[in-house]
Amino acid sequence: MAKGFGQILNQAKKMQERFQQLQEEMESKTIEGQSGGGMVTCVVNGKQDLISLKISDEIWKEQDKEMLEDLIVAAVNEGLSKSKDLWKEELAKITGGMQLPFGM
Repeated sequence: MAKGFGQILNQAKKMQERFQQLQEEMESKTIEGQSGGGMVTCVVNGKQDLISLKISDEIWKEQDKEMLEDLIVAAVNEGLSKSKDLWKEELAKITGGMQLPFGM
């Protein structure tokens, strides 16, 4: 029985080490989000940090502040959602699909 418990602890330690590695790797991965057919584009990293935001010249012609704000929010939310999906995919590789309470 003790041998089986030791194996479980060893597997948990390996999983924890891989998770820490993944956290570092995710910082360098980037994901793009868009809205308005590309009128607003953002880039977020795998840690859900906003890296860049681009607004097309076309939007400035409209001079619609509310539309611009909505497009920014939509683009950022799409980027964050894609980043979270990437996290889930990468975690599934580590855990074999087992759900863990990491809140991502």
